[in-house]
Amino acid sequence: MKPVVLVADDERDIVSMVSEYLMTEGYEVWEAENGTDALELALKDPDLILLDVMMPGLDGFSICREIREAVQCPILFLSARVEEADRILGLSLGGDDYILKPFSIGELGARIQAHLRRERRRAAPPKRSKYGNIWIDYASREAGYGDTAIGLARKEYEILELLTLNPGLTFSRERMYERIWGYDAEGDAQAVTEHIKRLRAKLADSGEEQRIETVWGVGYRWRK
Repeated sequence: MKPVVLVADDERDIVSMVSEYLMTEGYEVWEAENGTDALELALKDPDLILLDVMMPGLDGFSICREIREAVQCPILFLSARVEEADRILGLSLGGDDYILKPFSIGELGARIQAHLRRERRRAAPPKRSKYGNIWIDYASREAGYGDTAIGLARKEYEILELLTLNPGLTFSRERMYERIWGYDAEGDAQAVTEHIKRLRAKLADSGEEQRIETVWGVGYRWRK
C-alpha cells in the first residue's frame, strides 16, 4: 500500500507543488486548503500530515491540539512564521517537525522519508504470527494453517494483515476501504463486506474458531 500524506495548506500553489512531487515519489496524497477540511481528513488516518500553521477556519496549531491524542502519525508544520516561540509551540503541541517557508522540495521529501522510516521502525510488524492453528507470514504476505497455505487474493491478505496487526481494534467498513483501496478509489465500502465473507470462508477451512468478529453497527475486528 502506498504511504498516504495529507497536504493541508491554504496556498494552492504550495499544495499543487508538494502533491505533484509526492505523487511522483510514490505517495498517495490527500489535499486540504482550509482548516475544516484538514481536520476531517486528518482523522481518516493518513501516514503523515503536512500542516500549514496559518489557514482559514482552523489554524494548524488548533488542529494539532485537537487531533494529537487520536492521531499517532507524524505531523510536520509548514510555516512562514520564523519566531522561536512559534516553533516551540508547534513542537510542544505534538508536532514532529517545523519547516520554514520557503522550503526546498527535496529537503521536504527527505524529511518526510525520515519520519516515515522512524515510524516503520517503531511499528515494525512481527515477521510471523500464529493464532491457534492459523499462521500469518508478513514477510512473504502469506497465511495458512499447519503445512497448508491459504490462497488469498491481494485485498483479502491486506484486510487480514490490517486486522491481525491491530487485534481487538474495531475498523469500520469505510475506514478499511480507505486504508486498503485508497481514499480516491472508485467503488464503495460494500467491497469490504464481500472480501471479509470470502476471507472468513477460507480461514474456516483451518478448523480454527472464527476470529474475524463483526461489531454490529460499527465494523470488524480480530479477536485477541
